Amino acid sequence: MTAASIQRFDVGPRMSEMAVHNGVVYLAGQVAEDGSQDITGQTQQVLAAVDALLARAGSDKSKILRAQIFLVDLADFAAMNAVWEQWVVPGHTPPRATVQAALARPEWKIEVVVTAAA
Repeated sequence: MTAASIQRFDVGPRMSEMAVHNGVVYLAGQVAEDGSQDITGQTQQVLAAVDALLARAGSDKSKILRAQIFLVDLADFAAMNAVWEQWVVPGHTPPRATVQAALARPEWKIEVVVTAAA
């Protein structure tokens, strides 16, 4: 495997937003741009960011292989799921884990990490 076989997007000094290798798309953790919104608004923002990144890689949410969701407060689980269930493609719901976690910024309520087929 060579570094040339890995395509990276939005490369920064600490991380890339996305990498594609061997037909698999790996996203960095996606968080809300507007941390002042409630869990519904933040979840919508995060899933829109996932959609946009997957589109750049020639993929979409129907090709998600796995999703990891990090919630600051598990009391937000039902509201997050309401947004998630409207967003996912019926019949293509991916394997998923949801855990409680402290996130890097206090205003963030959710972070989502996705791996998808290209």
